[in-house]
Amino acid sequence: MPRAIRAYVRYVEAFNRGIGRIAMYLVLVMMGILLWSSFSKTFLLPSLWTLEMAQFTLTAYYLLGGAYSLQLGSNVRMDLIYGSWTPRQKAWVDAFSVFALIFYLGVLLYGGFESTSYALQYGERSYSAWRPYMAPIKIIMCFGILLMLLQAIAEFFKDVARIRGAEL
Repeated sequence: MPRAIRAYVRYVEAFNRGIGRIAMYLVLVMMGILLWSSFSKTFLLPSLWTLEMAQFTLTAYYLLGGAYSLQLGSNVRMDLIYGSWTPRQKAWVDAFSVFALIFYLGVLLYGGFESTSYALQYGERSYSAWRPYMAPIKIIMCFGILLMLLQAIAEFFKDVARIRGAEL
């Protein structure tokens, strides 16, 4: 494989590994928010922000961690037939099926950019009682989708290398 492709895969995977390791701790943040929600509903006045903030944290968790999950091969597959194939056969199938993922993520990213630009331009707010601005979570969503798109392209390059008998 050309040096530029190897460098691309190396840098994208290193970046996604770092972001994914940080994103793992968002579960603890979410647990803290939900613990505070339970405590405040029991002993204090209920907080308006806890449910929506927990949802935003969960969204950031799975979108920022999605590329790392893809990198580790933790995504869900139907192993009924796939599990019995050789690594080269799996690489062939993965190299073709990743185009569906890249197309899906491209369309999702396009829609995310449109929605984020709308939220920034008009100061979009949630319809809840708390009424937070939507732009920060939409920016995080676009960033997570972009990371998954970059990782999907890196997975394609790794599959092509496997087909050629090499590893990246």
